[in-house]
Amino acid sequence: MKFDLAAWSADKLARVEQALSAWVVADAPAGLGEAMRYAVLDGGKRLRPLLVFAACEAAHGDEAAALRAACAAELIHAYSLVHDDLPCMDNDVLRRGKPTVHVKFGQAQALLAGDALQALAFELLAPDEALVPAPVQAALCRLLARSAGHAGMAGGQAIDLASVGRVLTEPQLREMHRRKTGALLQASVMMGAACGVVTDTAHSALQEYGAAMGLAFQVVDDILDVTADSAALGKTVGKDAAHSKPTYVSLLGLERSRDHALQLLDEAQQALARSGLPDTRALGALATMVVHREN
Repeated sequence: MKFDLAAWSADKLARVEQALSAWVVADAPAGLGEAMRYAVLDGGKRLRPLLVFAACEAAHGDEAAALRAACAAELIHAYSLVHDDLPCMDNDVLRRGKPTVHVKFGQAQALLAGDALQALAFELLAPDEALVPAPVQAALCRLLARSAGHAGMAGGQAIDLASVGRVLTEPQLREMHRRKTGALLQASVMMGAACGVVTDTAHSALQEYGAAMGLAFQVVDDILDVTADSAALGKTVGKDAAHSKPTYVSLLGLERSRDHALQLLDEAQQALARSGLPDTRALGALATMVVHREN
């Protein structure tokens, strides 16, 4: 039976948007809530939440826990974008088709909004134990924290900033993107799995799927940075080359980068086939969407 990704995603995204709108409150002090909501609502692919739900379904997990995990992953992603866009980092002025948070609200408010979103993510993962069992809460918090810290996004961003103007080898570039982009995508998969119960074989296969899919996302991002326009992409294009940042396209060229993305898609699909899970159609469809997307 053919899997309808659009219909499946629409249902999950509606739930995520409703929950984020409720949990990211507008009445935080001194306009902070407005900046937080601007950073999170009405924009973005919501890929991380979709991965949480897809893995949860494959693991026959608890959807209430998955909803919290999905929103927490998206809040961490949103916080990272707010901070990455700051002048002291990537100095970007366009994100999701609109001015970045620091352009709209000022640098200090953007910094605080990112801090508050990060804290809220972990608050969502630790509700009353009656809603999510304590062992699941702990597992989710550990997965998310590791993906956001020195072993994940923060470490990857540090490598990125230190690599401007340098020529990296392919293993060095892969390690940077494994942390900066891939870690949270992989964690989203594993958080979904943690909402249910999977065998050791399935756990290992989902980790491999998440790693391949996470890296494929960044390879495609590098391709789109030189092939898409800002209107279609919703953010400034060509900035990596302008800032002399190493990318897969600068290292491998455009065609080899496209081939590499397809190779990573094949690795992700093979991992799902090895998982032994009865229904991984959503995970497979999301990986295909990531590689063949145009924005």
